[in-house]
Amino acid sequence: MEGPNFTVVTEFILLGITDRPELQAPLFLLFLFVYLTSLLGNLGMIILTQVDPRLQTPMYFFLRHLALTDLGYSTVVGPKMLVNFVVNQNTISYHFCALQLAFFLLFIACELLILSAMSYDRYVAICNPLLYTVIMSQKVCWTLMAISYLYGTFVSLLVTTEVFSLSFCKYNVISHFYCDNLPLLSLACSDTHETEMIILFLSAGPNLTAVTEFILLGITNLPELQAPLFLLFLIIYLTSLLGNLGMIILTQVDPRLQTPMYFFLRHLALTDLGYSTAVGPKMLVNFVVDQNTISYYGCVTQLTVLVALVGSEFFIL
Repeated sequence: MEGPNFTVVTEFILLGITDRPELQAPLFLLFLFVYLTSLLGNLGMIILTQVDPRLQTPMYFFLRHLALTDLGYSTVVGPKMLVNFVVNQNTISYHFCALQLAFFLLFIACELLILSAMSYDRYVAICNPLLYTVIMSQKVCWTLMAISYLYGTFVSLLVTTEVFSLSFCKYNVISHFYCDNLPLLSLACSDTHETEMIILFLSAGPNLTAVTEFILLGITNLPELQAPLFLLFLIIYLTSLLGNLGMIILTQVDPRLQTPMYFFLRHLALTDLGYSTAVGPKMLVNFVVDQNTISYYGCVTQLTVLVALVGSEFFIL
């Protein structure tokens, strides 16, 4: 006889980013390039800030641990996602799913607190430059880092334990490319109210909000226009990308262009590249996926970057 917490599900199926066969190879190459760039960049940052004696300052100390957490959560998700592009059955075992969720939450929670510590470090450096080395001592830096890792571990264990104490006895298909807590909650057979409240509290604090993502309607919902519009905006974005990068590099390396006019032109190209990149890639992805969603924090980040860069461009002009 099955107990109340008996789990029939022994593995989950990850739907991934898309089920269209013609997109599997291009997306595999794209995300392989992104993952390898992240891997080499973060490893380089960790090694460089560790071995170079000129970089033994609090700022680079925090930057090294930020690179470590970024490397951690990209490695937790990236390799498995890449494997799913080349295999027919995108399955993940029950226990590996729990491990993936636990480590992903650990690194994400740590990164948020490390960013807060870095903000405090810059605040002290700007507002109390004479006392900076006294306030931001090695002991203080390690204390802030220990708090970050301990909090990340607490959040990871709490949420993962709550999610996987639920019963999964029906549908085992996760509408995502990795094991995340909200898609898993939608598969649970038992009551998820307590778990949802814990996740919402840890995510939003006292100002609880039920909204965790938004749906972007996009430019059109006509299927026959998706492919032409995708190609059109891809050409526009690549033209903007190459043009602005060319302008930045040319005005930087050519000694004949070291004048105030080209200085401002270079920064104008930089802001134009920034806000087109804040919007363009996400818009292009939405043309080829069925569910055009953006996370709550992704939406906040996109809006912040867009407003900052557009505002900067007006002042540059």
